[in-house]
Amino acid sequence: MVLVDIPGSKSITARALFLAAAADGVTTLQRPLRSDDTEGFAEGLTRLGYRVGRTPDAWQIDGRPQGPALAEADVFCRDGATTARFLPALAAAGHGVYRFDASPQMRRRPLLPLTRALRDLGVDLRHEEAEGHHPLTVRAAGVEGGQVVLDAGQSSQYLTALLLLGPLTRSGLRVTVTDLVSVPYVEITLAMMRAFGVEVGREGDTYVVPPGGYRATTYAIEPDASTASYFFAAAALTGGEVTVPGLGEGALQGDLGFVEVLRRMGARVDVGADRTTVAGTGELRGVTVNMRDISDTMPTLAALAPFAAGPVRIEDVANTRVKECDRLEACAENLRRLGVEVVTGPDWIEIRPDGHGGAPTGADVKTYGDHRIVMSFAVTGLRVPGISFDDPGCVRKTFPGFHEAFAQLSKTLRNDGVG
Repeated sequence: MVLVDIPGSKSITARALFLAAAADGVTTLQRPLRSDDTEGFAEGLTRLGYRVGRTPDAWQIDGRPQGPALAEADVFCRDGATTARFLPALAAAGHGVYRFDASPQMRRRPLLPLTRALRDLGVDLRHEEAEGHHPLTVRAAGVEGGQVVLDAGQSSQYLTALLLLGPLTRSGLRVTVTDLVSVPYVEITLAMMRAFGVEVGREGDTYVVPPGGYRATTYAIEPDASTASYFFAAAALTGGEVTVPGLGEGALQGDLGFVEVLRRMGARVDVGADRTTVAGTGELRGVTVNMRDISDTMPTLAALAPFAAGPVRIEDVANTRVKECDRLEACAENLRRLGVEVVTGPDWIEIRPDGHGGAPTGADVKTYGDHRIVMSFAVTGLRVPGISFDDPGCVRKTFPGFHEAFAQLSKTLRNDGVG
């Protein structure tokens, strides 16, 4: 058995940074993820005038319920979607002029449903170039609150940004959602808001957020379940056994549900109170699976699919087309480069392994600068020699030490006589 220490969750670290900045008092975040995305979020807070103290194992943030300390600031959001979507909402609750820009990759990703909702709430927000995209300027004068309608069919982060803003408004917020993807990520948001002293109500499709602000606290960040998916998939593929401590029955992250997909394919799965173990059985069955709620793990399954005994069809993942890249097409293109038959539709991908025993062949994987494409196809590389990446370093977005950790896993599995 291989014990794998997975870095902290990117999603939880980003939400915790927002909540800590908004809370009344000093918050300590234990074991936060240190990666390009989260460092970018912390840097954004610093640019807005929040104090962020960092040690290797903990970050301390001085909360400012009244909003940013500075009346004017320029924030560069790098590649981070949470940074680019959450920080303008946080800044709107303050008083000042705040300009936000991002990398070319993040500039391409959509913002309009969120910025439209913020404008409906009276926020003076202007897109400086393309409508619905960075760069943008917020001329903040606090947010009164009230009722707003939101389409979160592209990204649940739009809803999370509004929910996080809610307690900072003067009269609270009622958000009616017309469409919603990645529901488990919203559940993470609600649970974390509860930990910071805010209980969000629900009336059908409407979320009811009370005013009154947040309480500072000490908050431990759990390991990243999306990152853990590559190590669990490695076990299922090689016949090895991988245990990730810190992720178990009480985990906030819906992406831990990926192990249930592996169970359906034939892996042995044990979800304990505070750890999860996946063991390969030598069997990988084909499956048809709806991954709407765990779409960040779609590339993991796609990269594992060529080794299944039958077709693997992944459905309801249209939102993966507006991530760091069009992940659905990136997976299809790279699998075809490896000699695997793939068919795609608007919101689905079907991988058809060669039933005659023809194995995928090595190739240079086109990453599109997307960390999840690299980490997913590293799983394929456990069984296919000659796989390389045109941008292996983009894993720094969420897991700077990924290649070293995965190489160690591969070595250990080989030494254990599997793989």
